Amino acid sequence: MCVVAGRAARVTKWPEKTLFNAPFPAPASLSSFSLHSLQESGDQSEEEPREPSQAGGMGTLWSQESTPEERPPVEGSRPWAVARRVLTAIQVLGLLLCFSVLLFYIFQNCGPRPCETSVCLDLRDHYLASGNTSVAPCTDFFGFACGRVKGTYNSFQELATKNKNRLRRILEARNSWYSGSGEEKAFQFYNSCMDTRAIEAAGTGPLRQVIEELGGWRISEPTWDLILPRHTHQSSSLSCVQIDQPEFDVPLKQDQEQKTYAQIFREYLTYLNQLGTLLGGDPNKVQEHAFRSLIITSRLFQFLRPLEQRRAQGKLFQMVTIDQLKPARPRWMKCVEKTGTFFEPTLAALFVREAFDPSTRSAAMELFTAIRDALITRLRKLPWMNEETQNMAQDKVAQLQVEMGASEWALKPELARQEYRDIQLGPNFLQSVLSCVRSLQARIVQSFLQPCPQHRWKVSPWEVNAYYSISDHVVVFPAGLLQPPFFHPGYPRAVNFGAAGSIMAHELLHIFYQLLLPGGCPACDTHALQEALLCLKRHYAAFPLPSGTSFNDSLTFLENAADVGGLAIALQAYSKRLLWHRGETVLPRLDLSPQQIFFRSYAQVMCREPSPQESYDTHSPPHLRVHGPLSSTPAFARYFRCARGTLLSPSSRCQLW
Repeated sequence: MCVVAGRAARVTKWPEKTLFNAPFPAPASLSSFSLHSLQESGDQSEEEPREPSQAGGMGTLWSQESTPEERPPVEGSRPWAVARRVLTAIQVLGLLLCFSVLLFYIFQNCGPRPCETSVCLDLRDHYLASGNTSVAPCTDFFGFACGRVKGTYNSFQELATKNKNRLRRILEARNSWYSGSGEEKAFQFYNSCMDTRAIEAAGTGPLRQVIEELGGWRISEPTWDLILPRHTHQSSSLSCVQIDQPEFDVPLKQDQEQKTYAQIFREYLTYLNQLGTLLGGDPNKVQEHAFRSLIITSRLFQFLRPLEQRRAQGKLFQMVTIDQLKPARPRWMKCVEKTGTFFEPTLAALFVREAFDPSTRSAAMELFTAIRDALITRLRKLPWMNEETQNMAQDKVAQLQVEMGASEWALKPELARQEYRDIQLGPNFLQSVLSCVRSLQARIVQSFLQPCPQHRWKVSPWEVNAYYSISDHVVVFPAGLLQPPFFHPGYPRAVNFGAAGSIMAHELLHIFYQLLLPGGCPACDTHALQEALLCLKRHYAAFPLPSGTSFNDSLTFLENAADVGGLAIALQAYSKRLLWHRGETVLPRLDLSPQQIFFRSYAQVMCREPSPQESYDTHSPPHLRVHGPLSSTPAFARYFRCARGTLLSPSSRCQLW
């Protein structure tokens, strides 16, 4: 910034004594005078003449003898007027120059500049590859942002695959680890899983040995194959394995197999009795509890998945062969998943060390803090909340715990070393798997027998699913979610707030789901709340859907409300950040302002190929997850200059959050 130093030059009437007695350069030498000296002399001219200095033996500047050529020109003479005009022009030009430099500085440093880093250029290319700029954003923003998405693309699944690829690179890197450590055993297990040549060479020998140890199994029949029986199949000549309802251990009862079902029921009851007794229970009480457990699970089985509904959906008893059960996924992905299941603490530390360093975590926490503060501010302005409910809601947000990246327990290597002591790898891959399974089961049982003061994560750190735990009042954002293209410290703030920020706000609103349910907020303005809820339902029901897609509004309503509120909260937090922080950047070649990039990043998170909606899916189809919140946000229509009455610029909007 330019500053003109010194005092303003003044032209005063010369005192008679100094005018004729003081030496002064000739007009031709005026150019050698500085503005500063002229100002000083002008200031001194208003003072009384000084007496001759005793120390220096000289008088004042104007009291010395001078020749007529050295005397200053009288006021109003032509040379003096020219000098005044020259000095004034110099001052004006100097001020204009400083003002121009100041404007240049402001526009250079305060305006959005293109981000030319590699991460920004990769994100720009990703946006260009998925978007279709020929689509009008005001009528189909999903097509504008995701129009070139094809096949089974899903933004979250794509990120999950990238994270598994990172784990693969970690596991395939050559490192030297401490003998017997969790890292060494994890690497050995992965390499053993990938060694398909050794697995094929071992053949069926390891499996037959295990079967014999378990008491044998009639698998030598020529008609044997692994199948899932159809409900119309009544032949007993085939050996079948029923794989059904993994959440319940009670097999499905069928009318034509009453005798077989009763036998299975008795065997399973015996197993539960033996298991309860081994765990130290009283045999009589164990049998009673086991029988009640079977009754409860059987009833839940019927309520959750009725037989008729499963038949109508074509999901009941699909016959497949062993060859068809072979996974279509690449071998490395299966091995990464198995290694992650058995050695999660070790892989968590390795993944976080590479993909979520302290600077990334700090940036993620800063983003979360901005989102949380915006939510608290918004809660104070909700018309359907009274003051008591607002205070309660704000306290609930203030007491919320957040876990970012990975759980503290998973990042302690000493715990990992203790847990893996009982794992013995080899002599073949099957034996390694069984050893890992036994170790994992022992850890699970041990965890239930010990007090659990801390929240136990439901996801691995490399997964992409954030969640809110009601029981622990904890919100979890795994490191795998806070990765490109959703988040990066080097991204423009618009990207991080629009993508990761809206996800954070969405999860925070899960805290208040209870308030939106019937009777969930007795102290609220019930009429205003019901009006807002009904308005939101009508708003989503009015949107057209692509052919072949549908949704159940009764299941998706709470998630729709969180989508709308999450976007509004993230936008409010981003706008505040722009107000107080300079230096925002944009993605080159997109021709989008920071606010437009914010909305584009939000839509990019939802990109996936439209598909038939599952009956149990609590989220709306991707088109609705984009168009519903955007059309509820007035700022979207303003920044994209949407005409009133277009699909994403309706004449009226709902305000729930």
